Amino acid sequence: MTSTSFLDLSDGRTIAYRFTPGTGPVIVFLPGYMSDMNGSKAAAVFEMARASGLPCLLFDYSGCGESPGYFGEGTLTRWTQEVLALVGALEMPDEKVVLVGSSMGGWVMLLAGLALGDRLAGLVGIAAAPDFTDWGIAQMDKAMLADGETIFEDNPYGPEPTPTHPGFWADGQANLLLEGPIAIDAPVRLLHGQRDEDVPFDISLQLAERLRSADVQVTLIKDGDHRLSRDGDIQLLLRTVAQLVLPRAAQVPSES
Repeated sequence: MTSTSFLDLSDGRTIAYRFTPGTGPVIVFLPGYMSDMNGSKAAAVFEMARASGLPCLLFDYSGCGESPGYFGEGTLTRWTQEVLALVGALEMPDEKVVLVGSSMGGWVMLLAGLALGDRLAGLVGIAAAPDFTDWGIAQMDKAMLADGETIFEDNPYGPEPTPTHPGFWADGQANLLLEGPIAIDAPVRLLHGQRDEDVPFDISLQLAERLRSADVQVTLIKDGDHRLSRDGDIQLLLRTVAQLVLPRAAQVPSES
């Protein structure tokens, strides 16, 4: 794996990232909530890009992974700013960008994609979770967050409970997207497991309806869970990304 570099932002934030140069649209992987660039899906996309001569960017949101800061200060707006700052700071021969967003990263993917405009070459969502501060949080918990309290939920992926901080929740409510059309015209591919217990697969179907793009495809994995990190899931992800960035002759083959 490429060594970690750091980008200093003007407000004092420092963002850890890994970048492999190449030719063609840059692939940017956006992790999920409390996740980082060391995950299996991010690593697989990075290695596929490097082997194919494509530029690829991995990074950690501020307060996550190798990026310093306090996680409780993180918001969708801040983390989207960090995506755009990294894309703007790196030298890329082709200015087109393909964003790959996992879970909450799928929400950041949409916000960053809207900001990129004509630079956006495509989106790939993995159990994308736009608006989860609205549909994914009980009304009683919303009232606590509105009063400035942090809520904690059981974490199926680790021993520590998952916090939702009031600042993150309020910012999410200010960035809801599923209530109206989403002005993105680039190709979009959405992958979602039908056994996802965290993000209902109906969210990807709603998202497909809201996107303005005519080139939107939803792939449902009947036995897939939220993470979609099995070998077959990752191969599907790599083929999906390759279809957006590689000539047909160079695309990742299916497993035999």
